[in-house]
Amino acid sequence: MNKKLTIALVAHDRRKVDMIEWAVHNAQFLSEHKMVCTGTTGGLVREAFEKEGIRANIICMHSGPLGGDAEIAAMVVRKEIDLAIFLIDDLSPQPHEADIQMLLRQCRVHNIPIACNRYSADLMMTSALWDDDTYVPMEPKYIHFKR
Repeated sequence: MNKKLTIALVAHDRRKVDMIEWAVHNAQFLSEHKMVCTGTTGGLVREAFEKEGIRANIICMHSGPLGGDAEIAAMVVRKEIDLAIFLIDDLSPQPHEADIQMLLRQCRVHNIPIACNRYSADLMMTSALWDDDTYVPMEPKYIHFKR
């Protein structure tokens, strides 16, 4: 892939082990791109990469409950994120649920691919469209349909 992507990585506490395993498994791909992470997730991914001797460009925002989800959502709005991987803990309530929903909503509204599990992350990351210089994602059309 010639294009350098900016990939957001976010994982709730009970999904951080999944994120670390997934990131290490995909380290070759991820290390070729820039990663923007919520604070704790980014620190753990960086630590795992260093342990494996992997060099990577990892930028850490605040932790999710302290505004990291909102910071990444703002980057989505500014079209600074190409792909988001957000491993959500659907089995536990989150005190910052509004920020979580805002990030998910902004990805949908601004047509940014977002994966919420490892399988969808692998599918999106390995898409041939990343290498297709002629492919341009369609802008969403929010038009009231009249009959």
